[in-house]
Amino acid sequence: MRIVDFPFKQSWVFPHPAKKRDGEFALISGGNLAPERLLTAYAWGIFPWYSEGYPVSWYSLIPRCIIIPSEAIIEKNLRAILRKNSYRVTFDAAFEQVIENCAVIQRTGQRGTWITDDLKNSFIQLHEMHWAHSVEVWDNDELVGGLYGMAIGKVFYGESMFHLRSNTSKIAFSHLIAFLQAQNYSMIDCQMESPLVNRFGSILADADYFYAELKQNLLEESDNFSWQSIKIQHPLF
Repeated sequence: MRIVDFPFKQSWVFPHPAKKRDGEFALISGGNLAPERLLTAYAWGIFPWYSEGYPVSWYSLIPRCIIIPSEAIIEKNLRAILRKNSYRVTFDAAFEQVIENCAVIQRTGQRGTWITDDLKNSFIQLHEMHWAHSVEVWDNDELVGGLYGMAIGKVFYGESMFHLRSNTSKIAFSHLIAFLQAQNYSMIDCQMESPLVNRFGSILADADYFYAELKQNLLEESDNFSWQSIKIQHPLF
């Protein structure tokens, strides 16, 4: 995995992610959001989750919500929407717009955002380094939905998604799943359950399964290139 090209420093070392198994308490707090540190963290299932003005808190939740791309569910009504092809879908065409929309659009029951300016800037750098990727849904030239995350080895670490029209986040996620299936990805790390990912067939993985998958993934080569040229033609739809 090309992550080893980065010079590791002692300050990037985290406690073993299995140390905390109770789901709600941070593994560790402190440090910064340097892109290399984020790569190290995500490769072992650790992610930052905090609010502006507070120290960075790092989590590794167990049980872990994941989707196996080859076993993902596309519901019949969503397949019909996808076949209509009413929207244009792109990859890596507007990463900064996607992450900005994910940060500012209000969600039911959510106060504020964990996508702070520092986190946003680090993910933009990771996108420029071809580790972080986005999927965009367009109505003509208007961005109406999308998602972003990080791809390391054959695991996609989902971060956030948004929609400005009905079903557009589902459309983005369906196209991502189709690409990951075609590239033989082993897992989508959804971190926590949500109604949306549950509809795509998410499962709760225990510590033994989740960390074994991550350990195996360290041996996989990453798709560390721009995904802009991706065109989805898949029987999934």
